[in-house]
Amino acid sequence: MTDPALRKPIKKAVFPVAGLGTRFLPATKAIPKEMLPIIDRPLIQYAVDEAREAGIEQLIFVTGRGKTAIVEHFDTAYELEATMSERDKSLDVLEPTRIQPGNLVTVRQQVPLGLGHAIWCARAIVGDEPFAIFLPDELMIGAPGCMKQMVEAYNQVGGNLISVLEVPEEEVSSYGVIAPGRRDGALTEVLGLVEKPKREDAPSNLIISGRYILQPEVMRVLENQGIGAGGEVQLTDAMSQMIGQQPFHAVTFAGKRYDCGNKTGFVEATLAVALERPDMRDEVRAIALRLLGV
Repeated sequence: MTDPALRKPIKKAVFPVAGLGTRFLPATKAIPKEMLPIIDRPLIQYAVDEAREAGIEQLIFVTGRGKTAIVEHFDTAYELEATMSERDKSLDVLEPTRIQPGNLVTVRQQVPLGLGHAIWCARAIVGDEPFAIFLPDELMIGAPGCMKQMVEAYNQVGGNLISVLEVPEEEVSSYGVIAPGRRDGALTEVLGLVEKPKREDAPSNLIISGRYILQPEVMRVLENQGIGAGGEVQLTDAMSQMIGQQPFHAVTFAGKRYDCGNKTGFVEATLAVALERPDMRDEVRAIALRLLGV
C-alpha cells in the first residue's frame, strides 16, 4: 500500500515559461511564445484552464526576461473592463483570465540551464508538497483534460506520474520513451526512462508528453544533479533516479496532443481547435476545402 505521504492532494503546479521561443522569431521577439494564440486564447491559458479543471489552486510561473506579458494576462485590466462595461459588452470572456489573489506566484530562472533547472527554481514555493508540471508548448485536448485524468490516477496509486502517448514505432527516436512494467488499463508501471532511443532499441512506443505529477523529493535530486545532455540540467535524469525509490507510473492520455513548440504543430493545433468549435467549424472547413482545391 502506498505511503499516505505520497498521496497528498495536488494543489500546486509549475509552469516553466522562461524559454526564448527562437523557433517562432520574429513573432516572439517582443511576445512570449506562451502568449501566441490558438484562435483567441494564448497557449498558457489552455494550460492554466487544464490545471484548474484538475483542482489545482496555486500557479507557479518560472519566468525569464521579457515574460511580463504572461503575468499581465492573468491580472485585472481595469481600463479594459471599464471600457467594455461602458459599452455594455459582457466581461464573461475575461473570466478565465482571473486568478484568485495570492494564487499566482512567479520566480525567475536567471540562466537557461534547462527544464530540470527551471523546476528546481520553484523549490521554495513548492515546499514539501507534491506538485504538477505543465509544459505549455504541449497542447493537450481532451475531456476530461490530461491533468484531471492524471490526478484521478494519482488518487489511486500516489507517488509520481507522467503522461504518455502511443506513437508509431518509427517515431520513437524523436522522444523520451518509458520502459513499461505492469499495466492496468491506462495506467502503466514505469521501470525506466530512455531518451530518444533507436527504433530497434526502444522498450515501448509510449512517449513522455508534457504533463507530470512529482513528489517534492525530486527537488533534492535536482539540487545535487550535475549538468546532463545538451549542457543542461535534465528533468528526465532526476526522474530516473526516483524510479524504484517511490511508486512511478505513466498515464496514457485519452485525448489529442499537439506539439506547439514547432510551426507545423502550431498550425495543426489551430486548425484542429477551430474545427471543434461550433461557432466557426463550418466556415473553417469550407475555407480548408477551398484552399485544398476540393
